[in-house]
Amino acid sequence: MSVLRSFRQMIGLLSRGDFSRHCDKLLTEAIEALEASPSDKCKAEITVKVTFEYELGRIDVKAEAKSKLPDTVKFMKTPFWSIDGALSVEHPNQIDMFPPRSVKPSEEDEDDEERETA
Repeated sequence: MSVLRSFRQMIGLLSRGDFSRHCDKLLTEAIEALEASPSDKCKAEITVKVTFEYELGRIDVKAEAKSKLPDTVKFMKTPFWSIDGALSVEHPNQIDMFPPRSVKPSEEDEDDEERETA
């Protein structure tokens, strides 16, 4: 007669080892989802629930495992500011900080213009 004194041993025997294999599969899926996540920070969760039911000297053990994986596609938020009822990527307090500069054409631009007119 084999007496179990270890939770680990008991988990390995549940559903003839199928529960342990199921947990292994959930672990593999969680690791793959974390590595494939497009965001710099994410989390996965595996929840294991073990229920013991006692009746007339017999203990039935029921186990459940489920996982919550990170979203596969996450987009970064993009800040906009409302200016005159429209969206702008320029901060309203910084618009006047950098006035537009005049751009002096380079020698290459001048050469291109001469070729186009010829």
